Amino acid sequence: MKLLTLGNIIATDWNFSTNTILFSTAEGSLRLTVFRQDVIEVRAMLYDDEGFETHSYGVQASRTEDRFSFEEYDDYYRLATNKIILNINKNPLRLTFYAYHDDEQGYDLQFLLNEDHPSFGITWQGTEVTNYKALQPQERFIGLGEKTGGLDRRGNTYTNWNSDAFAYGNDTDPLYGSYPFYVGILSEREKMYGIFFDNTHRSNFNFGASTDRFSYFQAQDGEMRYYFIHNDTLPAIIEAYTWLTGKIQMPPLWSLGYQQCRYSYYPDKEFLRLAETFREKDIPADVLYFDIHYMEKYKVFTWDNKHFSNPAELIGKLKDLGFEVVLIFDPGIKVEEGYHAYESGLKADIFVKYPDGVPYIGEVWPGRCHFPDFTAGKAREWWGEQFEEVIAQGVEGFWNDMNEPAVWGKHFPDITLFDYEGEEATHKKAHNAYGMQMARATFEGTKARMQGKRPFVLTRAGYSGVQRYAAVWTGDNCSDANNMMGDIRLLNNMGLAGLAFCGYDVGGFVGEASADLFKRWIAIGAFAPFFRGHTMINSKDSEPWSYGEETEEIARNFIKLRYRLLPYLYATFYEATQTGLPIQRSLAFNYPFDSNIYDGKYTTEYEFGKFLLVIPVAGGGTVLHKAYLPEGTWYDFYNDKVYAGRQELILETPSDKLPVFVRSGAILPTQHAIANTKEKCDGVLELHVYNGETAQDFVYYEDDGATYAFEQGSFYKRVFTFKVGKSGKKKLKISEVEGSYISKFTSLKIYLHGFEKKGKKTKTENYRFVEPISNFDPWDKVQDLSKTIVDLPYLEVDLKNEAFEVVLG
Repeated sequence: MKLLTLGNIIATDWNFSTNTILFSTAEGSLRLTVFRQDVIEVRAMLYDDEGFETHSYGVQASRTEDRFSFEEYDDYYRLATNKIILNINKNPLRLTFYAYHDDEQGYDLQFLLNEDHPSFGITWQGTEVTNYKALQPQERFIGLGEKTGGLDRRGNTYTNWNSDAFAYGNDTDPLYGSYPFYVGILSEREKMYGIFFDNTHRSNFNFGASTDRFSYFQAQDGEMRYYFIHNDTLPAIIEAYTWLTGKIQMPPLWSLGYQQCRYSYYPDKEFLRLAETFREKDIPADVLYFDIHYMEKYKVFTWDNKHFSNPAELIGKLKDLGFEVVLIFDPGIKVEEGYHAYESGLKADIFVKYPDGVPYIGEVWPGRCHFPDFTAGKAREWWGEQFEEVIAQGVEGFWNDMNEPAVWGKHFPDITLFDYEGEEATHKKAHNAYGMQMARATFEGTKARMQGKRPFVLTRAGYSGVQRYAAVWTGDNCSDANNMMGDIRLLNNMGLAGLAFCGYDVGGFVGEASADLFKRWIAIGAFAPFFRGHTMINSKDSEPWSYGEETEEIARNFIKLRYRLLPYLYATFYEATQTGLPIQRSLAFNYPFDSNIYDGKYTTEYEFGKFLLVIPVAGGGTVLHKAYLPEGTWYDFYNDKVYAGRQELILETPSDKLPVFVRSGAILPTQHAIANTKEKCDGVLELHVYNGETAQDFVYYEDDGATYAFEQGSFYKRVFTFKVGKSGKKKLKISEVEGSYISKFTSLKIYLHGFEKKGKKTKTENYRFVEPISNFDPWDKVQDLSKTIVDLPYLEVDLKNEAFEVVLG
């Protein structure tokens, strides 16, 4: 098959009113659009194509009015913003991206970021389109979202095709979602760039696998459309990517608590026993899941009346116990006369069809099913209408599963047709967008019907931008230590792709966890954005009390810690809604040029929000674990021992201790443990301030946790700043309150970590974030002080709305 490329530039047309420049060749054209100073869109097509596409599910941003310069030279054109210099070679048409830089003398320096391979560039073979890029020495690649493997992608190849990856392993590819965004790291120059390849067809990324000549990204069909992003830091690049594709919505507060699931709990009495057991055992929890057995013969939008005779009454009783419920919804609509969803779907003409107009039938849980075409506005509206009954019954959480879309046989026919917002497309183009559009239909449909309350939507499948509508979990994982550690790496990568609200099934879905595995996993899960325990049918119980007394205590301790950290976590979620930054952060987030973080021993480590460093450990009993502390000064979370960064160390980690460290200068807001997020707290906001030599700040945020009243100003926001004066004096500055919401807290208890006790107002106490487990050996009387901060100084201060300062030392 003939290889086509764009060839030599023969004409140029630019339109500064649209920030667009068009280059024409004998074979096709390339169009550049400056979206903003750090984002340039690149689009290319052959002349026999139908023109540039007009719709994107991934990109929701519009270009800004940012200015740029454009000049012609003998052999190339140059486009320049204040972040990127792009040279466009004339013969043949090739692109070379540089970092724009002003030095102190006022002249420009150029740092090569990325360039087309000189021999190939953008090419076509039949419908397949590829962009070949020159590989640079020591260049690393990170990202691609839900992908297994290590942090550095170099030397590997990956495929984007949303797949029902049951019992996936640490080398399974592809998985459930497609997130075609990656970052190139150039450590020698301390520069980086991002590329988002916005094409929903099956795509491939090769980062130098089996060749050292080039890397490439490729799609089986569709146009070459990518967005080149450059800024000075990885957080700035992720912010630009989520500016393009969207940021998460503020979730309901209850969705940040502990969530319990099983395939499946039934009948109704089992849910009540489950809820009462959480309360009796003093284990905090907020959410119970209804998997497919709540339905009549697995048909969505139905209830099994034998096992759930009065859903509204059951849900009301669970709410009285402090629980919200989440129901599962699969896309397949059973072909069955008299079934309301089937009959109304036929009438509304919303099902996916073959080219001859016959609705497609595929088999899934209910049997023979039609599938709504979520790429059609009328289908999304129809889907939303189906939720009216369950919303009236009190349901506020909605779980989208099997939405790759999955069918038995794992082959949805490629010739099936989809509306694709009026542009019509086959399954080849719609497949990777299907799960995202189902999540969109669920979110928009439930939000419109919940009378101002925030819905919680969880999805298995997605495409770039799905974060606008739903949280994402990693699907059908396995109950083994390798999968546990692999899932942590998955979440680290998903955060780099804008998926701030993500998680895994604690304990594993496929198989049965051991007590040792569950101890480790429940502790790590307490530091995941989405925190849910789950297991499959025909397996032993996997609730926190199912593994014996010691495991139950460890689970209780770490779930309580999760609830104590909610003030910190909720504010971090607010930050994600504003900036797109992840909750769970790969060490590459802040240390992309530190070669140690790419070592396989350390790629499971991550930062949880701005100030906490989590070091996951696998293995039963006490494990000697090799860890790496990145640059900075770090406090042991449990006992305040201080460590210098940029060092490897061996940590002794018993099964009841997850290594966690706190960055110096941190301001960590916590509260007393509560049974669920609706329980009233004691009114005391604890602020843990960690002594350091570098100023830090933290944006603290509250609202009602349930509605959209914050959009009308009903929120409580202020900035906590740790200040370091020239004389060495340390202060805590608390800004004036923004917003009209009244805080649930009335007083501050400021704990001074790493400070000496000074002044009459300063008191001390022995402090614990986590209680030691009970002494199950009656002969062992040694007191465990490894989780105790002895004589921790603190100050008690009234919480007032005006700005004020507190002298720390």
